[in-house]
Order: sequence, then C-alpha cells, then structure tokens
Amino acid sequence: MRGASRHLLRAALEQQRGLTLLVSVPLLIEYEAVVTRPEHLKAARLSTRDVEVLLDAVAAVSEPVRLAFLWRPTLPDVDDDMVLEAVVNGRADGIVPFNHRDFGPAEQFGIPILSSGEAVKRLEKGS
Repeated sequence: MRGASRHLLRAALEQQRGLTLLVSVPLLIEYEAVVTRPEHLKAARLSTRDVEVLLDAVAAVSEPVRLAFLWRPTLPDVDDDMVLEAVVNGRADGIVPFNHRDFGPAEQFGIPILSSGEAVKRLEKGS
C-alpha cells in the first residue's frame, strides 16, 4: 500500500473528521476474498488473521450502506460495480480507487474520482 493510501486508511480507522468509509456487505466480502489471495498476503507480508483483524476494524468504523439501487453493469470490471454501488447508494462526496481509468463512467453520478494524494490534501484542508 502506497503512502497516501496508507495515510487515508489510518485516518479512517482513527475516525478523523471529514473521512467516512462506506461499505456494503457484498463489498466487504469481496475485499476479504481479494486480500486473502496467497499472492496478496505474500506481497503485503500479512497472514489471513492479520487481514481478518484489519477488515473487522474497517467494518467497525465504516458506515453501512444499504444497496437500494444496483448500477450494473456500469464499469469495465464487474467487481468495481460493487464499489460504485456503495458510493452512489451511500451518497459519497468522492471515491478513491486504485484504478482511475476503470472508474471513468462513475463520473456520470457526479461523484469526483480522486487520487489518494488528492484525498489526503482534502482531508488536511478539512473539506
């Protein structure tokens, strides 16, 4: 995880004002499935238990989003549609994806697509 992304995750876990994570049940299940893949655990030097603890912490500080509307298919990667659904249904002020290109169609919902660096700057400004 890069520096700005790590900073955002830490800020969310510490529940800093101005940053709220949104999560749906399908999205959290997808996170667990992806992050616990052997190649990801090896690259992050984490155990499955470490990931479980982290995801439990994320779930504890996140705002749960009820998926009243599904927006599929909208994005090139169907798994990214789960992220979009949480963002749109949760009325997010922005989205910080790792793959900006794939989220281009999300702009039709009026939600800014930010880099992790841009999100950190917004957080530091208090906006």
